[in-house]
Amino acid sequence: MKIEKRWIISFVIISIVCISGLFWEVPLEPKNVHSQFGTIDQIIPADVAWMLTSCCLVLIMTPGLAFFYGGMVGKKNVISTMLQSFICMGVVTLIWVVVGFSLAFGEPLGIQIGDGFYSFVGNPATFTFMDYVGVLPHKMIASTVPFMLFALFQMKFAVIAPAIITGSFAERVRFISYLLFICLFSIFIYSPLCHAVWYPTGILGSFFGVKDFAGGTVVHMSAGFAALAGVLVLGKRKNSNHVPTNIPFVLLGTGMLWFGWIGFNAGSSMEANGVAAMAFGTTTTSSAAAMLTWIFFDRINGRKVSALGACIGAVVGLVAVTPAAGYITVPESMFFGFVAALVSNKIVYSKYLKGIDDTLDVFACHGVGGIMGMILTAIFAHGEDASLLHGGWEVFGHHMMALLLVSIYTFFGAYFLFKITDKIIPMRVSEEAEIMGLDLSQHDETLFPIECAE
Repeated sequence: MKIEKRWIISFVIISIVCISGLFWEVPLEPKNVHSQFGTIDQIIPADVAWMLTSCCLVLIMTPGLAFFYGGMVGKKNVISTMLQSFICMGVVTLIWVVVGFSLAFGEPLGIQIGDGFYSFVGNPATFTFMDYVGVLPHKMIASTVPFMLFALFQMKFAVIAPAIITGSFAERVRFISYLLFICLFSIFIYSPLCHAVWYPTGILGSFFGVKDFAGGTVVHMSAGFAALAGVLVLGKRKNSNHVPTNIPFVLLGTGMLWFGWIGFNAGSSMEANGVAAMAFGTTTTSSAAAMLTWIFFDRINGRKVSALGACIGAVVGLVAVTPAAGYITVPESMFFGFVAALVSNKIVYSKYLKGIDDTLDVFACHGVGGIMGMILTAIFAHGEDASLLHGGWEVFGHHMMALLLVSIYTFFGAYFLFKITDKIIPMRVSEEAEIMGLDLSQHDETLFPIECAE
């Protein structure tokens, strides 16, 4: 069998990265960034225990997403769809270790505006191969837990972001092309956006005042708009009508996502404190409200109550409350879930979205859910100068400007990366491979016996 050059190149790259680890000397003591680090006695054991737990919770979300998506697609594409989520735990982890964490939280690179310095991205050389990332806490970012623990927690967010995108172009993307795209997305879209929102001097957080407690903007909006761009680049499937293969998979995936989302949102407090408890409460309540709103709204629109609808509604509620989880009250979170479910439901059944063939309605759920979460956060977030109701129209206006900038950057940035990827390695599988199904054509595997996979 002839081996394609693209796979040889891929193997050479992973070989170089892994072998170089043997020769890379990780500094034991911080040097050029020494002033940013504290001492070991600043670490609070309760915070460490909670953040270790949160890391595990967020990690399980990616396999949960695999089940969530895998159960929705046709029977010929279950394994390929699940693998596209699962593989992110391998690809993005290594990218994050080598350069992603540096781009997101490294020494800030930006501009001086008046008396303030505002950064766009981190220096890729600051924490390369996790240099200086060890047991000491970071004074500015994570002052009560080892910096390594903070890096690992943030890694889980970076892992799930590109995995979310996969639902939009399921059943028609070439696997090797997809691997290249998620590398580019992680480096050029996710990491800079993460820095701009969450780094202390990041321009979206410090200049525009963006409130994103746990990733509604950084994760869900970026993934949602990238998903929309991917659909437009790859085009519609040959057969866009399919019956979900395994609804119990969707239920299982939703349960895993909801379970893991507790770490996603409550863990973003970075401490074992009351804010974490409040985020736990708002997360669960918003999801519950969105689930019920979705199925009741379906029913009054002539559609039957379905397990699929209940699951999608629950996830939309989780997405919507994410940017505000630690900034709002539990009663307010019910409204977040309610409004987001109504808007996303209307978008899911819109003729436009059906026309472009967003396979699993990623933009309607994650993109629109993230947008609604960001808008509602800009209205309701508590705290001085935090939102429209607690700061005025100027605060709200800045937030909306940031929303527009994020939308433009993530959509057009991802569109450009899809085009670049497609030029290097065509992203769309052949018509024959698509008809055969990606499980067999891309991976030589099938959920069912060969004779049943017709």
